[in-house]
This record gives sequence, structure tokens and C-alpha cells, in this order.
Amino acid sequence: MAPALKLHDLDGEHSLTLDVGGQAADAAGAEAGHEPNGYFWEGLVRFAWPDIAERLDFDSEAGMLCAVGSPSDFARLKAAVAPVITSPEAVRDVIARAETSGFEFDD
Repeated sequence: MAPALKLHDLDGEHSLTLDVGGQAADAAGAEAGHEPNGYFWEGLVRFAWPDIAERLDFDSEAGMLCAVGSPSDFARLKAAVAPVITSPEAVRDVIARAETSGFEFDD
């Protein structure tokens, strides 16, 4: 896993978390007028990768993105999100596509 993405297993329930506020791409969200919190990152996942998001349950908070699901879903989520959390350009691209489509972030 990328260091920022953490996989947890508690009594057979699997979750993946991303602590927000210190990611390289957080500034791109803020520059676009968003609060780069857990809800923003959840919205980014829901918009950019709806096929992955629909298989997960989210329990995000202000300070973290949290998804509950299976290890195989997390492998797909990690592959999608890991390069984006380090790339302000990728976040700007997703935000621009989301705004064009009328998607609203809940941040």
C-alpha cells in the first residue's frame, strides 16, 4: 500500500483509510474552492471511479477518507487513488471533469 493509504482488518471487517490534510494533492482541492477533507476525497472517488465506489461502504470524516469493503476492492481502489494523492495535476483534472458534469462534492 502507498504509505498514505492504510488497510485495516478488525475481526474480519476490512477498511481502507487515507488521512487527509497532508497529501501533496490537497492544495489542488483547496485552490478549486474545496475543503480537502475526507468527504472531498470520498466525492473524488465516487466521481472518478464509480465502478469501484459502488462496491464500497464509506464512513469518511473530516480528517480521513474511510471505505469498508473487500481486500480485492481495496486493491483496485489503491491502484486508482495512490497516484492521484501525490499529483495536484490529476486532482485538478478530476475536479474539472466533475464540475463539467455537474457533480457536486460534499465537502
